[in-house]
Order: sequence, then C-alpha cells, then structure tokens
Amino acid sequence: MRIIEETAFIIILVAAIVLFTKKARQIYRNILLGREVSCNDQPGKRWNNVLLLALGQKKMFRNPLVGVLHFIVYAGFIIINIEVLEILLDGILGTHRLFSSPLGVVYSWLINSFELLAAGVTIGCAIFLVRRNIVKVKRLVHSDLKGWPRSDANYILITEIVLMSLFLTMNATDTILQERGYGHYGEHLTGNFVISGWLQPLFTGLSSSALVAIERSCWWLHIIGILAFLNYLPYSKHLHIVLAFPNAYYAPLVPQGKMNNMPEIQKEVLYAMQPELAPAGDAAQPAPHKFGAKDITDLTWKNLLDAYSCTECGRCTAACPANITGKKLSPRKIMMDTRDRAEEIGRIINNKGQFEEDGKALLHDFITAEELRACTSCQACVQACPVSISPLDIIVQLRRYMVMEESNAPQEWNGMFSNIENNFAPWQFSPDERDKWVAEMES
Repeated sequence: MRIIEETAFIIILVAAIVLFTKKARQIYRNILLGREVSCNDQPGKRWNNVLLLALGQKKMFRNPLVGVLHFIVYAGFIIINIEVLEILLDGILGTHRLFSSPLGVVYSWLINSFELLAAGVTIGCAIFLVRRNIVKVKRLVHSDLKGWPRSDANYILITEIVLMSLFLTMNATDTILQERGYGHYGEHLTGNFVISGWLQPLFTGLSSSALVAIERSCWWLHIIGILAFLNYLPYSKHLHIVLAFPNAYYAPLVPQGKMNNMPEIQKEVLYAMQPELAPAGDAAQPAPHKFGAKDITDLTWKNLLDAYSCTECGRCTAACPANITGKKLSPRKIMMDTRDRAEEIGRIINNKGQFEEDGKALLHDFITAEELRACTSCQACVQACPVSISPLDIIVQLRRYMVMEESNAPQEWNGMFSNIENNFAPWQFSPDERDKWVAEMES
C-alpha cells in the first residue's frame, strides 16, 4: 500500500511540475514579444525596491489595517508552504514527519509558528471575502471586474481557507494518533500544537482507523491543493505572488513624473527652435519605423511584465481622476486588456507555430480611443499601484500611435499641436509678439 501511495504521489508531482513549467514558459515567451528595453542599471536601488515593495509590501501600508491583513495572508501562505517541503519528501520517500527527529524542539516551534500563521491567513481571507461580497468595496466590484476576474479572487480566498483548515485538521488527528502510539505515528512524538490542539476534542471520540483516514485524506488534499494552486496561478491574478519580485526589480528608477520622450521628436523640436543645429540633408537621421504602439509587439517587455504582474486590486482605478468623474478610462482595465491581448497572441503562436495577423490589435479592439483621451497623465495610477506597475506608460504609447500615425485627435488637440509647431507654445500668438502684453501694461 505504501509503495502504491509513493508511486501515485510521484506521478502527480511530476505532472504538476511539467504543466506549470509549460505554462510558465508560454508566459515568459509572451512577455518577450515586447520590444527590448534596458532595466539593469543601479542594482543596489533595484534590490532595495524588491525588499521594500515586493517583500515588505511598503505601499500596502498606506491603509494600515488592510496592509497588515494582506501581509499576514501573503507572508503566512508563503511561509507555511515551507512545510510543503516536508510533505513532498514524505510523499517521495514514504516517511512521516521526516524533519521531526533531526530538528527536535525546533520542529515543534516551527509547526506552532506555521499554525499561528495559518490561523491568521484564515481570518484575513475571511475578512477579505466579507469586503468583496458583503461590504462590497467599490474598487472590488467595479464594472471592469465583471465575470471571471471577480470570481477568481473569491476562488483563491476560499481555497486558502480550505488549505489552512486541512493543514490544521491533519495536525490535530496526527497528534492524537501519536498519543495513542498507533503504528508509525507513535515513532515521532511532537506533542500538541498551539492551534490544532484546540481542534482535538472534535476527533478524540473516533477510532484510530477513522483518524488515519482523516489524517491521510487531509494530507493528500493539502498537497494536491497546493499543486493545483501552483498550476492555477498562471491563469489567475495571483500570478503577482511570483512576478511582483522581478517587476519591482525592473521598475523605472527615474523620477515618477518624467516622461519617456521620443528622441526623434525631441530633435525635431530642437532643430525647429535652433535651425543651426540641424544636420545637413544627407546626414539627417532616418525617421523611426513607427511612432508609439498599436499592439503588444510595439510595447516593451517591461510593459508586458507589468500586465502579467497586475494584482487587479483596483487601487489605480480608484485613484484615477478621469474614472472618478465618470469617464470610461480604468487603468486596471488597461493592464487586463494588455495581458488578454498577449495571451491571445500567445495562443495563435501555440496553434500555428508563429504569429499570423488576426485582424485585431490592442488599440481600438481592446482599448478604445475614448479611454486613452480621458487620461490626464497625472501619474495617480502609478503612485497607487502596490507592485510598481505603470499603466500610464502603455496609455502614452498607444495615444502616440493614435495621434502621430493615425492623425486621430480631437480638433482642439490639433489646434494646440499646430500652435506648438508654428508658435512654439499652445497659444495662437507669434513668438515675436509673446511679450507684447508687457508693453501694453507699461502704457
């Protein structure tokens, strides 16, 4: 029987790893569909961002209560899964509580710590479920979260509660069997644990065989649940659990309000203001192939990493002044649409071996001109994002394409553009007459 369990476990483990690796490679390939951009300077500052923003979740603590709860759920779930290492080795080797003997008292201390965190995770997830489904915090029930994105968050929270409950139930029945000296359970006496000890009265009246059945069921369901969660992760917004770390490392280090201007346009403005600096006709630089971005292949790989790192928390949309005033722009939707388009192109590549034009693009088919024009470039979404995502960078690139490649802009914008080109200012005044109002004041 033990050999059958070990074999079944190894088959399930290998299948889970293979499936996860396959999807992870697809996501990596999708991210690399974006243009190259260098993000490797100042490694010290970048690692500092990883520690503060990804690991320490610095931005989450702007709301202290939510920040503490989120940190407990995040840290608890990650730390508790250290115990998965023991479960994996027990499953592969056919052992039971492999680390208990070598670690001794330290083992009991670790499991007690894990149980306290498990209780914290359960309470935190329950509160988050209430916030989403009963209190209905506005950003968590926004229209851009309709359908699967809204259900996804609930499924994950419920799954975490179930996994923590299985962990505690497994420990409660296991320690009862230890006290009874039943089979191999009596070989590793760990003593009672701090939380599962309170659950023991629920099971003490059961027979040893029934306890073994419960303990084994919880053990199997717990590890299968972990492996299932691992493979669900790439399809869920909770992929940010993994990608928040590289995304924080590659986050821009320039001042937040600094725009990533196009050198070609900057040179044109410079030459218009100072013609003597313009190169000779035959030495002129060739025009760029394309201004701005129409599809994800025109964006940078960092933009696509941002899209896959999005937590869908909606803090960006809640902070967006355009959205607050009723306009269609939602920075969260911008990121979700970008990720959806990357996934769509990824599926085409999987099916046909290469990307073939499908008659669609990120601009217009996923993100509309109305959304892009509503953006004020105020950086509120960038400031609000807890994992250093910049929806504004994608918005600016799409809007550049729309204006500079499609000549698609409101008449008011075109008038301003014409004035800037001819008068070097948004107003319809000649540069030579710009200080005329001073003379009028003196008279």
